[in-house]
Amino acid sequence: MRKKIALCWFRQDLRLSDNLALLNASKAQNILPLYILDTVNSGRDFLGSASKIWLHHSLNSLNQSLDGKLWIKQGDPFEIIKKLLQAYSIEAVYWGRCYEPWRRDRDEKIKAYLIDQNIEVRSFNNSLLWEPWTVKKHDGSHYKVFTPFFRKGCLNHLPPREPLAKPSTLRIFFNENDSQEIDDLKLLPSAAWGKKVKEFWKIGEDEAQILFKNFLRSGINNFKEGRNFPSNQNVSRLSPYLRFGQVSPNQLWYGALKLGEDKNIDHFCSELGWREFSYSQLYHNPSLSTKNLQVKFDSFPWDCSSEKLVAWQKGLTGIPMVDAGMRELWETGYMHNRSRMIVGSFLVKNLLIDWREGERWFWDTLCDADLANNSAGWQWIAGCGADAAPYFRIFNPVTQGEKFDPDGNYVRRFIPEIAKLPNKFLFNPWEAPKEILQEARVFLGKNYPNPIVDLKLSRERALGAFKSLQ
Repeated sequence: MRKKIALCWFRQDLRLSDNLALLNASKAQNILPLYILDTVNSGRDFLGSASKIWLHHSLNSLNQSLDGKLWIKQGDPFEIIKKLLQAYSIEAVYWGRCYEPWRRDRDEKIKAYLIDQNIEVRSFNNSLLWEPWTVKKHDGSHYKVFTPFFRKGCLNHLPPREPLAKPSTLRIFFNENDSQEIDDLKLLPSAAWGKKVKEFWKIGEDEAQILFKNFLRSGINNFKEGRNFPSNQNVSRLSPYLRFGQVSPNQLWYGALKLGEDKNIDHFCSELGWREFSYSQLYHNPSLSTKNLQVKFDSFPWDCSSEKLVAWQKGLTGIPMVDAGMRELWETGYMHNRSRMIVGSFLVKNLLIDWREGERWFWDTLCDADLANNSAGWQWIAGCGADAAPYFRIFNPVTQGEKFDPDGNYVRRFIPEIAKLPNKFLFNPWEAPKEILQEARVFLGKNYPNPIVDLKLSRERALGAFKSLQ
């Protein structure tokens, strides 16, 4: 007699704790824990390079937590699950819901097939505090502005569920002859860049919990103000762990609230609310990553300069605060949120380059690349999204540096070639007297570039382009 099995399909919830799919599967006689690298359905939204690095190490961590018994497959999940049903006595299939359009379409097809085969199939909310379709206005429409979405919609809704512990027991069914090795997925790049990114992180569920506890112990105390300073330790850096589900938003939400109520905790929870808002936008606008939410931007006169785009990507624009952010991204697979706004504004407004170019570069180089957050964030900074920053709000990277990197620690860390400049000229070296540049060993156009655009003139050009849409 063959053992009865519940298949638990891990997707964007690579953890054992607070995992409703795993918890329900664990009640079965045996569990088949499965990860599938979908190489068929994702199209342009297949994992970027940094995400592949994170996924590789995440799967290794999860596999260790499962005593080396995580099933690994790649290909089309529909065909893979169908073959597993034919080979084993699988009575139920459980998974955590995903919200990207291509995943929703795929999952509906798989669910319909399982129902037709009389297989129990259940999906669970493992990734969000509130399902995107549940937060609505009184008239039934969805929110398009963040503050009422969060304050009226989310906070007046049923509270998020409390996080759950790991299953007490896991009776795992495993056949090593029917599972691939994680290395077979070939997720790691051959370039040294991948090793450099990995050296910056400790990846896994346990590491996420340690990082969160450290943040609650110190960083959250000045989160509301301190989070704006890239050199401060007031951000959690949990976004990649949240993206791959090594920590749940419920764990973060209630972990913060247990400390009490103050402006810092409220602001941290509102940042989780921004993530919810991004998913709501994606759910109601499936083409969020490719189409302007405000259609008037469809006729925006973008500049298609490949030279300027490459200079931005490489952190060689000659604008220190922009270059520091882009180099942080390249070296770590992460960028501080203040820097994301600065480099985004510079690309879209000072260089007049289409926000979709930035979205794609972030998709490839960010470990926390998330279709909802990444797309909504770029539409916000470009001024063409829901509740977007006004287009005429153009960040000045010089004054941003002076205000949010007052000691110059951030710029000096990522742009060592200008580290000896005094703070007065650190963010605008092109204005430094010749003798100061020479003393600091800064040779503009040689060891650090001249600015690729004039900040004042490019700002005026951007405003003129925006007015052309009126």
